[in-house]
Amino acid sequence: MATAAARSPFGESSGSQQTIRVLLADDHAMLREGIRLSLEAMGDMEVVAEAEDGASAVLLAAETRPDVVVLDVTMPQLNGIEALRKIKQAHPDTPVLILSMHDNETYVMQALQAGASGYVLKRSAARELASAIRAVHSGEAYLHPGIAKRVITDYVRRLDPTEAAGPLASLTAREREVLQLASDGQTVRQIAARLHLSPKTVEHHRSSAMNKLDLHSQTDLVKPGFPRYA
Repeated sequence: MATAAARSPFGESSGSQQTIRVLLADDHAMLREGIRLSLEAMGDMEVVAEAEDGASAVLLAAETRPDVVVLDVTMPQLNGIEALRKIKQAHPDTPVLILSMHDNETYVMQALQAGASGYVLKRSAARELASAIRAVHSGEAYLHPGIAKRVITDYVRRLDPTEAAGPLASLTAREREVLQLASDGQTVRQIAARLHLSPKTVEHHRSSAMNKLDLHSQTDLVKPGFPRYA
């Protein structure tokens, strides 16, 4: 006897009999639990492993061989972009979906260039996450509609070699991450706690990024109009 799949706030069930095995990585345990319960209520998805940092996500991807990996961007030990690169290096056929609070097109482009199959904003996860997982699992790409136009515009701009050679391109993934949090007004100690780094390491990344971008003080980071680099 057929049974209807439970409805979930993270999208509607496709009714498929195939179970999509998902690896979920986010450093917020309550968010992971909510996503896991909602996805598994769909009837066609199972969260086979959870990670609270990027390094664990890379290891679990090798151990569990999920059908789809869902990664947050800002995680300790290894951020989502770096974890994405390592996972795609080891398992190039495994689709990786980025789930992030950041809607900056530079961050999105960085994820896509690293091999992401899709990008979903956390604020839209209730409407999009399940559909995005199904899309990338079936070999399609998925991009949150609200940022698609800006990403395309940014991509066209990057085709200009003079743009690609700009100072922003010289930032490492960690420098972008630290700079993003600093530009949001967070202190060195707050950033260190958020990323599970030492204050000295955070200060090194921040100083390096500011030197590359020719910024001279914390005020330059938080003043209105400062571009979001991460």
